[in-house]
Amino acid sequence: MKKIAIILSGCGVYDGSEIHEAVLTMLAITQQGGEYRCFAPNINQHHVVNHLTGNIEEGETRNVLVESARIARGDIEDINELVVTDFDALVLPGGFGAAKNLCDFAIKGESCMMQSDVLRVFQAFAQANKPAGYICIAPAMIALVYGQGSQGTIGTDRDIAAQLTSMGLKHISCPVDEIVMDEKNKVISTPAYMLAGNIGEAAQGINKLIEKLLAMA
Repeated sequence: MKKIAIILSGCGVYDGSEIHEAVLTMLAITQQGGEYRCFAPNINQHHVVNHLTGNIEEGETRNVLVESARIARGDIEDINELVVTDFDALVLPGGFGAAKNLCDFAIKGESCMMQSDVLRVFQAFAQANKPAGYICIAPAMIALVYGQGSQGTIGTDRDIAAQLTSMGLKHISCPVDEIVMDEKNKVISTPAYMLAGNIGEAAQGINKLIEKLLAMA
């Protein structure tokens, strides 16, 4: 049975992992005959957003690992405990936490950097030639891991695509129900809620991404 490491970034689309994308990823892995283990960095979130109002909660702090445990039903580990040789592939759901907590693309754009523990783990998977899936806004990190000329998609947003291109990513426009495959680097990406109007649309691309990921693992 193929074993996939899922990296979470909190709990909630505006400041953590996109919950639908995370759960759809877990469901797809399980339904397609794989198994998964969840990990997250043990760091504070960039900020906390009230998901009812959309306002930033000034003075409130939350921990990425603790919040991610809500999605994982408590079955989660610090990313520093992840042993790459125990897994066949890596997958990263989106949500603004991917672009605020795992890296700072949402704040610094093309000048962004990845959180050090996250970068180390992602590079270890790349160096081991193991496949990886990047969902929604998570492909903002592909070029930071795989370098110039790596390929991926965030859908059809021209402004974000231009930023990623300046970072070295070969961006390929993609509809919500499809995936983009970087054969050289074994990286798969799909737009999900960068384009999806509902959970069913998000599921289409995620299911295809997981199917390809498991086939390559």
